[in-house]
Amino acid sequence: MIRPARPEEADTIRDIVHAAYRHYVARIGKLPGPMLDDYTHRIASDQAWVLEEADQIIGVLVLEPTDAGFLLDNIAVAPHAQGSGHGRTLIAFAEAEGRRRGYGEILLYTHALMTENQALYKRLGFVETGRVTEKGFDRVYMTKRLA
Repeated sequence: MIRPARPEEADTIRDIVHAAYRHYVARIGKLPGPMLDDYTHRIASDQAWVLEEADQIIGVLVLEPTDAGFLLDNIAVAPHAQGSGHGRTLIAFAEAEGRRRGYGEILLYTHALMTENQALYKRLGFVETGRVTEKGFDRVYMTKRLA
């Protein structure tokens, strides 16, 4: 079940994000952006969603309407639950939410060194639209048209 996150879940969300992104720290040489985010603010802004299984939060999704479009800002699955399709489920939900809100596409970015993420997004129909360095990170921007 995917549902909006609740205020009392901010610490759990942060912990899942940290566990999911921890292995990237050595690769990129610093904490990835999602590990620096304020999940209390994301929840208060109605931008955070959680995936529950057996009454336990196992996934996190941050969706943000921006001037550029509907941004899939973050997706994280608890390490013990990875490899079971939960990430794809969260992305499908993000796409459906974008369509529900009237967007024609969904945007995302990932770190240039997170090559496995780029490959997954390409398999799911996202196309690269640019590479930039911003906020101290080398980012790859991608988009997917929503039918």
